[in-house]
Amino acid sequence: MKSFFVSIRNITIAGFFFLLPIIVIFVLLAKVWKGLTSVGARIAATFGISSIAGFKGSHVIAGLLILMTCFLCGLLVRISFVAAFSGLVERWMSRYVPGYDSYKAIAEEKLQHKARLLPYASALVRQHECWLPAYIIEQDPHGNYVIFLPEAPDTSRGRILLAREGDVRPMAAFTANQLDASLKNMGKGLLSEFGSASDSPQMPRSLSEDRGRAEAAGI
Repeated sequence: MKSFFVSIRNITIAGFFFLLPIIVIFVLLAKVWKGLTSVGARIAATFGISSIAGFKGSHVIAGLLILMTCFLCGLLVRISFVAAFSGLVERWMSRYVPGYDSYKAIAEEKLQHKARLLPYASALVRQHECWLPAYIIEQDPHGNYVIFLPEAPDTSRGRILLAREGDVRPMAAFTANQLDASLKNMGKGLLSEFGSASDSPQMPRSLSEDRGRAEAAGI
């Protein structure tokens, strides 16, 4: 029973942190919209604009003010000291607002069609008789790897593993972005890469595999 309540608590906390950045963004946008709507109402009253194309005049003017503000900020960012200040704010947001980097990357991808370059190498990781697609996060001179196993199709979620050289098969011809696109397409295209990698010289066996074979042979 205790483990059940602990599981409920962990799921609830995870849900809270998932919703937190969405709530923060929503509250900020609501406050900005409310402020600009009041300004838009004054401007509409000044010029006698009650409605535009069937929409309330204050709302249309508030929307135009938002677009003009974004445009002016885009011009200001081109100035070096403003860009430095913007970078400082972004680093603060990235540090203290959960999920900020993920939401920013999604927004850039959707609005600017800007593909995020993943700074990892692609690999296949051995698990029993299967190979799992993964990203190589770090590698040391002793043949140890830090591996991230992404989920499909949501590649931003996954788990971290520590693996030895014998259990990792790097895919030099398959970039991390290509692997990301393949996993979002439920693994389409991975089979050809696995086949070409299988033709390469066999990687060294892992220590656990050698021990298992030795035990099976009665050594």
